[in-house]
Amino acid sequence: MSASDNMKGAALMTVSTAAYTLNDASMKALAGHMPLPQVVFLRGVLTCLLLCALGMALRSLTFRLERREWKLMLSRSLAEAGATYCLLNALFNMPIANVTAVLQALPLTVALAAWAFVGEPLGRQRLAAILVGFIGVILIVKPGGDGFNAWSIYALIAVGFVTARDILVRKMSSRTPSMTVAFVTAVAVTFAFGVASLGVEWAPVDSRSGLFLSLAAVFIIVGYLFGIMVMRVGDIGFVAPFRYTGLIWALLLGLVFFGEWPDTMTFAGACIVVAMGLFTLLRERHLVRQLKSQA
Repeated sequence: MSASDNMKGAALMTVSTAAYTLNDASMKALAGHMPLPQVVFLRGVLTCLLLCALGMALRSLTFRLERREWKLMLSRSLAEAGATYCLLNALFNMPIANVTAVLQALPLTVALAAWAFVGEPLGRQRLAAILVGFIGVILIVKPGGDGFNAWSIYALIAVGFVTARDILVRKMSSRTPSMTVAFVTAVAVTFAFGVASLGVEWAPVDSRSGLFLSLAAVFIIVGYLFGIMVMRVGDIGFVAPFRYTGLIWALLLGLVFFGEWPDTMTFAGACIVVAMGLFTLLRERHLVRQLKSQA
């Protein structure tokens, strides 16, 4: 992969992580107002409609794919459905910061899985950057605190599903449109939770719930599309650590919308995460200059 691909991948990962964090916050706002299957189904209906309209407008939806691509895409959809179920169960029963912190294991799991199953390179410096960022996460999580409970198991299982989801995208052909992958995923998740919603009593949808459902649909579309594109650009070992920026987004949301400011240890952990990302970027730019000078 070229250095420019890595920089593009870093930008895509940052935007995707922000979108997923905002989606999580919107869905969290609906906890206690509607049952989980209903929330995901209604969000999914909006998501499918918007993705279909966007795909038709951009002429980027196609379903003439090889059987191998369909198998990978459907497997990815199952992983997405599993991740959605586990993650939202955790999110509905835990503070969003705690769930977000558990998910910060993803850069390490995805990079290691890519090295093991896809043959992606993972140099010592990149691995060190991932591990340093994870140390920052540990400072935020505060092992031994009361924030880790039984619902954290759901978040950990979600990490496994997301890891599988991302690696499956890496195995797909670059000719398979990201819009098609996102649309098929949205349809599969919506169908699964639509069936599940038949077994629960639906709650009325007021203007507040409608607003957060609409916001969640928009954010999840951005998360889907950018999350798919990022797995097709750059080296995973370089791009994966930028998932740590989700913690930064969470801190900013807490400060701007809830007037919350992290304690000293949490702030120190966030600073380590930011420093890790900056180190990775500066190292990549240094490599670019070296390649240009050699050329």
